[in-house]
Amino acid sequence: MEIKKVWAMYFSPTGGTEKAVRTVSAHVAESLGVPVEIYDFTLPDVRKKEIAFTETDLVFFGTPVIAGRVPNVLLPYLKTVVGGKAYAVPMVSFGNRNFDDALIELRNILEDDGFRTIAGGAFVSEHSFSRKLSAGRPDEEDYKVMHEFAEKIVEKINSGWEYDGPAYVKGEDPIRPYFTPRDRYGNAIDIRKVKPKTSDACCGCGLCAEVCPMGSIDKVDFSCTGICIKCCACIKKCPSGAKYFDDPGYIYHKEELEELYEGRSLPEYFV
Repeated sequence: MEIKKVWAMYFSPTGGTEKAVRTVSAHVAESLGVPVEIYDFTLPDVRKKEIAFTETDLVFFGTPVIAGRVPNVLLPYLKTVVGGKAYAVPMVSFGNRNFDDALIELRNILEDDGFRTIAGGAFVSEHSFSRKLSAGRPDEEDYKVMHEFAEKIVEKINSGWEYDGPAYVKGEDPIRPYFTPRDRYGNAIDIRKVKPKTSDACCGCGLCAEVCPMGSIDKVDFSCTGICIKCCACIKKCPSGAKYFDDPGYIYHKEELEELYEGRSLPEYFV
């Protein structure tokens, strides 16, 4: 197994996935004595470009978990990535609830793209909806696990291991449906069409439009005119705190998550 280059490739609107992927890939690259290249496909213009890998590449490939799955808006783009028999490590970040089938789904996507998966990991980051749920994560303990994961991968590579099929990761296959939030009576809460609003506190800097991974925020009045995936990049990165959601269903779901999943969830990896 010859590795000449390590890649850190990720979609990370609020930075949680980026931290995990860059930490693990940097450790592995340093241990192997090979260069690492960053490929951030968070913004829409990058996803218009083609990218292909070769069999001497090792790609750490990360996405956040949305409703227990790989974000469905990414699926068309992910189909265009050419694996070229490169080795790959699927990685997902989740906001303390659960990663459900996101990791195994990402593994399957990479295998279908022509990658050879060798490991997989799911790491905790601050929930996109909340500044309270898993706040400050990844933290020191999380980074220790990331480095442990990286070292296990290096050991596997140096052991003479040879690919014989998709890496084992936790999850169900066939993939289960997307997680559905429900109210206290068990009725489904549909927040798919809910969009953020802008208060009078807006300073007109336009940062929200720059960071939106869907390119959905108008550059003149800063309203959301397209698809919103509830990543909350516009909210968490707004310097004046002007972006917000006021939909009752969204607020109920956010508060329910904060109440039900306030305990510390742990990262998991599979090598």
